[in-house]
Amino acid sequence: MSVTYEELKIRQALPLKDKITFTNVMIREWYESYGGLVYVAFSGGKDSTVLLDLVRRMYPDVPATFNNTGLEFPEILAFVRTVKNVEWLKPKITFKEVLDRHGYPVTSKRLAQYIREAKSAHGYTATKRLRLTGIKPDGRFSRMGMISKKWQYLIDAPFKISEKCCDVMKKNPSKIYSKETGRMPFTGEMASEGKNREKTYLENGCNAFHFKQPKSTPMAFWTDEDVWAYIEQHGTPYSKIYDMGYNRTGCVFCMFGVHLEDKKTGTNRFKLLYETHPKLHAYCMDKLDLRDVLEYINVESVEHQISIETILRKSKETT
Repeated sequence: MSVTYEELKIRQALPLKDKITFTNVMIREWYESYGGLVYVAFSGGKDSTVLLDLVRRMYPDVPATFNNTGLEFPEILAFVRTVKNVEWLKPKITFKEVLDRHGYPVTSKRLAQYIREAKSAHGYTATKRLRLTGIKPDGRFSRMGMISKKWQYLIDAPFKISEKCCDVMKKNPSKIYSKETGRMPFTGEMASEGKNREKTYLENGCNAFHFKQPKSTPMAFWTDEDVWAYIEQHGTPYSKIYDMGYNRTGCVFCMFGVHLEDKKTGTNRFKLLYETHPKLHAYCMDKLDLRDVLEYINVESVEHQISIETILRKSKETT
């Protein structure tokens, strides 16, 4: 069921207790529609942690799945191991193989797709014209259909660019699980996370029964503030990675949106990774060549941003 932008804003402004009530209605609708054959897509992050708590307060036996992609923080893995009735799923190939076959996840999923399409086009095709100019085959202009001028230089980047990593590493294993078990997922996606998720919610509401791969997003109208308020009110356990300075706990090596982080906080996930998990940082920079990719998109390397305090600390550690 579609939702207007005004309705979304009204729902996002509701008190937390009302949001919980509405979410519970959506959970019940989804559960009953599939006769209990449902599951929670659990990432170990705060949003899906709250979602799992909400679902299991109503239906304690609902299983959860965790995509063990090899890209998670060790703190996430440790936390997931403490949660009962979670089935661990694995992709068929590694992240390095995804990078080699498809390309690096940079800018955003939408733009990475457009860049991939433009890079792979043979000649000046209709698709390439759309991605470069926004001109559709019928002559109409679509700003959302083109690569912004800022990023068009990436078409000539000396490395592949793609949005495929999430499909390969997470979505495909989940699809296989759904097909084998007949269970339909709850996910912790929220409209406040980005334009694509907001657009999806406006078009479909919380329970998307008509999708080729149906899914329920019963917390889609929540905000980060709501999630943390719920955790505090209910004493919900969560991964300690959030106490180490991280606001997001997705794939450690993902570069989507990293170019925006310095503007907001003065740092970015890779600078923080160097401080908290230096071995993981070294692996992604040197073994996966992320340093070269980051420099190409004008994201400064962590090594250039080390504080004096960090230098002194590391000096003491080596003496």
